[in-house]
Amino acid sequence: MRQRVIDILNQFRGDVDFDKAEGIITKKLINSIDISEFIPALEDEFDIEIGMEYMENENFDTVDAIVSMIEEIQEG
Repeated sequence: MRQRVIDILNQFRGDVDFDKAEGIITKKLINSIDISEFIPALEDEFDIEIGMEYMENENFDTVDAIVSMIEEIQEG
């Protein structure tokens, strides 16, 4: 799952090492237009719906945080 998230992020910014990146949102490693495309890409890839309660920077700032959020949604 982790690699799949990285692969999706690389579609937006292939020049960033997302495996080690921190602050994906807060350091603006992807911009707001990318985010608006990234969230639906995650939803499609993992067959989930990311509700408004998950729309907080800390859920998207690292790959591990994104994976944790996806797992939580899938378990929900």
